Amino acid sequence: MADDKPDTIVVSAGRMSQEHFGTVNTPVYRTSTILHPNLASLKAEKSKRYVYGRRGTPTTTSFEDAISALEGAARTVSLPSGLNAITTAILSVCGAGDHILVTDNCYWPTRQFCGSVLKRFGVETTFYDPLIGEGIAALFRPNTRAVFCESPGSLTFEIQDVPAIAAEAHARGASVLMDNTWGTPIFFPALKRGVDLSIQAGTKYIGGHSDVMVGYVAANESHADRLRDFSGTMGQFLGGDDCFLALRGVRTLAVRLERHQKTALKLARWLETQPQVSRVLYPALESDPGHRLWKRDFLGACGLFGAVLKPVSDGKLAAMMDGLRHFGIGYSWGGYESLIIPAEFVRTARKFEAEGPVIRIHAGLDDPDDLLVDLEAGLKRLG
Repeated sequence: MADDKPDTIVVSAGRMSQEHFGTVNTPVYRTSTILHPNLASLKAEKSKRYVYGRRGTPTTTSFEDAISALEGAARTVSLPSGLNAITTAILSVCGAGDHILVTDNCYWPTRQFCGSVLKRFGVETTFYDPLIGEGIAALFRPNTRAVFCESPGSLTFEIQDVPAIAAEAHARGASVLMDNTWGTPIFFPALKRGVDLSIQAGTKYIGGHSDVMVGYVAANESHADRLRDFSGTMGQFLGGDDCFLALRGVRTLAVRLERHQKTALKLARWLETQPQVSRVLYPALESDPGHRLWKRDFLGACGLFGAVLKPVSDGKLAAMMDGLRHFGIGYSWGGYESLIIPAEFVRTARKFEAEGPVIRIHAGLDDPDDLLVDLEAGLKRLG
């Protein structure tokens, strides 16, 4: 499928119709024990595709094969959540005495993991300025084993120069990991941009319906074996029902992202014109500081973006959000529903200057005009 376009890959990859009596979708396998016809077969388990439920079933194979085709990966490991995918990727390349560079605008649980579990395991973390680019070279140490990227960054949406960072890392023998949940492999082909381990919180756009918790790590050829071995040794496994739901989401990923992008652009451009808004954080906008890099490296933008409001009281901010009809107040994103939350974040390497409250918006699959009416009424409540 190397020559197929992503829209075709999401529809056709991972299908196992010939093995399942012509069915379009691979059935859900719920199993632990897999029987062998004889003792010789049992002893030859290393040559068998399926030997025990935790080590894979046709349902997990279908999902992982589809993702590998979409990512251009040598191997994909499916996992119980996006956070588990992040921690699995990091621990597959880092051990006691190692050093890791992590972007300062990463997902908060990633930062928390680095400051707790990694620290306890003897791995030191340095958070770096997401705008550092090739300047990251100055931060490497002899024991730096990995660089962890996230572009655009959680809540503040800075775009990183991932190819430049990857080039510096690889010149020093370090691995490059990336949380690519915002771009997905549709809009940011991470492995082609120099990333070794591409990470997704599949709970978001891969699932697409807010009804499944799933993560995955897709590895290039040089990292495939160590990822597989580490994940297997840790006993990690995603159940058949969750794989089925995630694969169902993959089938419509391309068309959903197109709609999310169209709606988000409409909302973001409108918000830029509103007097209550200081600036909009969305790299697809020409006014965004990261637009040039986004246009160079990305193939599109999803439905998630931020906005910095002008100074306003907590009470008025609550009035704005509490009165919205079509935007739910809740964590996660990437589903069909529109969401809004206030953004709170910790930065240590590069301070993020905000004139007023920062809000994060996810443009769902609602009619964009209805969302605009809702936002307009909400902004009026700010005064």
